[in-house]
Amino acid sequence: MSTTPVILLGSQRCGTTALAYAMNMAFHDAGGHFTVNGKLPYLLHRWLGREDLAARHLRTDEILHALDRRPPDGAGVERWRARVEEALRRAARDVAEGAAGDDPAVLARRILTESNEGLPCWGDKYNEYLLHLPWFGEVLPDARYVMLVRHPAEAARSMLSWTGDRPWLPTSERAAVDKWTAWNGHWLEFAPGIPADRRLVIDYRSLCGGEETERLEAFTGLELRPYLAGLKARTPAAAPDADLPQETAAVWAALRDAAAASPAPLTTTTQR
Repeated sequence: MSTTPVILLGSQRCGTTALAYAMNMAFHDAGGHFTVNGKLPYLLHRWLGREDLAARHLRTDEILHALDRRPPDGAGVERWRARVEEALRRAARDVAEGAAGDDPAVLARRILTESNEGLPCWGDKYNEYLLHLPWFGEVLPDARYVMLVRHPAEAARSMLSWTGDRPWLPTSERAAVDKWTAWNGHWLEFAPGIPADRRLVIDYRSLCGGEETERLEAFTGLELRPYLAGLKARTPAAAPDADLPQETAAVWAALRDAAAASPAPLTTTTQR
C-alpha cells in the first residue's frame, strides 16, 4: 500500500462517480479515505493565489462555503471535512502572520497533506480536476492518476439524459461530444509528463465487466473486487463504427491505446 494520493479522473458521465464510491469504501475499510467529489484541490486552485498571500488573507470562508454548497460524499466524509477545516484555519493564521511564504502551490500542498495526515492511503475524485492538471502536477508531484474513459457517443447520450439544475449541460449531441473531446484532450496533453507507473487508463465497459479489477488492485495496493462487484453499465454500448468528428475520433483512439497498455504495477495488493 502506498501513501501517495490517488486522483480519479474522467469527463462527465463516464462512470467516475460509481467508481469513486467503490474506492471510497475500499480506502475506508483499509483505514484511509477517498473523497467522492471532494473539490478541495479545485477550490484551492481557484481561491488561493499569490495576491492572497501578499495581502495576508487566505479565503477560508469562501473555500468552506463552496465546499459545503454541494457537500462531498462517501464513508468518513465528516471526519475528512473536519480535518480540512482545521488545516485551512491553521494555514489562514500563518498567512495572516506572514509565515506561510509566497508560493500558493506550497501552501496548497500543505493544506492537502494536513487534511489527510496520518492516513495509510487517500485520494479524491472530481470531474473538473481534468481542467487543472498542470496545477496538480505542481502541487501533488507524487500523485497517482486513474483515468476512466468511456466511448464519446455513450458519454454524450448520458449527458443529454441528465436531469436537474445544470446550466453547463450541453443541449445537443454534437455539443456533448465536443465537450467530451475538450475535457479528455487535457489528459492526453498531461499524461506524457507522468511516469508510466503513476498513471492508469481504464475503459468504462471493461471496468463494468470486471476486466480492469486486477490492474486497479495492483495500482492502488488495495483489494477492490468486493467493492466493484455491483458496478454495471446502464446504457447500451455505442456501435464500434459510430460516426465521430475527426478530432473526437483521434482522442478516442489515443485513449483506447493508452487503456490497452498495461503499466507496470506500482505496488501489490496488501489488504486481504
